[in-house]
Amino acid sequence: MNLQILLLVSLIFFSCSHRDKNGDLPLPGSLEEAVSSNSRAPENEERDHYQHPVETLKFFGLKPEMTVAHISPGAGYYTEILAPYLAAKGQYVMVVPRLPSNPPAFLIENEKKLQDILLSHKDIQTKTRFVPFEPLNKRTNAKPGFADLVLTFNTVHNWVADNSVSFSFKFFYELLKPGGTLGVVQHRIKDGQKNYPKSGYLTEKAVIAIAQSAGFIYTGAKSEINANPKDKADYPKGVWVLPPTYRLGDQDRDKYEDIGESDRMTLKFEKPRK
Repeated sequence: MNLQILLLVSLIFFSCSHRDKNGDLPLPGSLEEAVSSNSRAPENEERDHYQHPVETLKFFGLKPEMTVAHISPGAGYYTEILAPYLAAKGQYVMVVPRLPSNPPAFLIENEKKLQDILLSHKDIQTKTRFVPFEPLNKRTNAKPGFADLVLTFNTVHNWVADNSVSFSFKFFYELLKPGGTLGVVQHRIKDGQKNYPKSGYLTEKAVIAIAQSAGFIYTGAKSEINANPKDKADYPKGVWVLPPTYRLGDQDRDKYEDIGESDRMTLKFEKPRK
């Protein structure tokens, strides 16, 4: 069973009969309340000083009445913030990649985490939608022009690596209303260095060119909210040696812990109004 089906089944089951221990929590009244909610996973809260969720989402122009399309939500770091925040006045749309027939264990765990998030507030199931996303097959059934804001966090290198990045950004362009915003956070190497997507890193220049080729306008709107000058982006096993993944296990763990999470670009693009 793929992710979008699992999530839909979970929502139906929840709306009919189930409410977990957090099911009666009130929806947050502000973005700050969404981030500080005790319904969040402790391991995600520990990452806030690297992710800067309040500052990042405000930079992208997030408002509670928006329809937001979140590309590849992963294990749910931003889902547990966005889903309850948008449930009162807006809508949260999870743009979910189709899983392989035999998904690895970490993807199965991601499914479980996303389900738990969606069950944590009683009103979320009415304001959450799912859109399947198959960049490799260049397929989606999404209706165009419904989103005010499209967000993607540390995923662009995947599409560059599998040669689906052009389709992906054109798809994001189609999702947005005229005048809508695309917000991109991505592991960064310095402009002038060689892009090596299998390491997880890309240059800002490369990402800007990809977005512009899909029709987006870049006005120079960028932020250093998620910068980390300690990250030299030169690791033999890529960005995943850093926290929170620690691909090398205990090998040089103290060194990588001291570096912290990756240096990240934070870029904002616009879809033309006409």
